[in-house]
Amino acid sequence: MNNDDDKDPWLAPDKLYHFLFCFFLTLFFSALASLSRYHFLRSHSTWVGSILSLLAGAAKEAADQLGIFPSAGASARDALADLLGVLVAAMALSLWNRLRRSRPDSGHTRRVLPV
Repeated sequence: MNNDDDKDPWLAPDKLYHFLFCFFLTLFFSALASLSRYHFLRSHSTWVGSILSLLAGAAKEAADQLGIFPSAGASARDALADLLGVLVAAMALSLWNRLRRSRPDSGHTRRVLPV
């Protein structure tokens, strides 16, 4: 093993935190976007959530590099864990949306008018 593996192991709890942070941020921002009054944000809520979550992860890595947080600096492995969290959340949201749209009763009520 080289020195980088000793300082920043792949299976460190920190990587799980990065994954979970970006996973839940993606879900959170996507949910917020889906509640927007703007059609564009609602229709692209998964993309909005993913992009905002990636920006938050990148901001955290930049802050680590600048020494704002007690850290050894920015880590490509942390960034990859962030990206994986976003990808898994985006796939889950995509699957959820696809399943929701394929149901015959998608929450819309039908009115029956007397003839």
